[in-house]
Amino acid sequence: MRIIWLAFATCWMLASGAALFAQDLKIGFVSTERVFREAPPALKALKKLEKEFAPREAEIKKVAERAQALQVKLEKEGVTMSASQRRDRESELGRLTRDLQRMQREFREDLNLRKNEELETVLQRANKVINAIAEKENYDLILQEAVYRSPRMDITDKVIEALGD
Repeated sequence: MRIIWLAFATCWMLASGAALFAQDLKIGFVSTERVFREAPPALKALKKLEKEFAPREAEIKKVAERAQALQVKLEKEGVTMSASQRRDRESELGRLTRDLQRMQREFREDLNLRKNEELETVLQRANKVINAIAEKENYDLILQEAVYRSPRMDITDKVIEALGD
């Protein structure tokens, strides 16, 4: 919705007549994706998340290895087991598989939630930097998403550099 509004506003400004064209209109563009991928605060946030979620990831890996080992054992020794032993092992494998799937789902959900929180903080900082650059360099409009943009309008490097300071 924000993009549509910005596109409409830009088109309206450009189409509103010769008065606008008589003035120099200074427009910039920032790639939010690049900011999230390259800016030092974003990289720091991602490392923080890796460290925060490493224990849970290790636990999931252990459960997956246990399930795999049980599967292999069941395949190798299944024919020599009694029916009750085989049923017990299959039941245990089913439980482990369900637990593993639940753990993986919760892990992904929690990781995505935390990642969104951290990136929102980075985005807020980036927006402050973008506003400062806009005021300092007299930009009339700075877009964060665009279907097409000229490389000469791209100020992403300035934003990433300012976020690193």
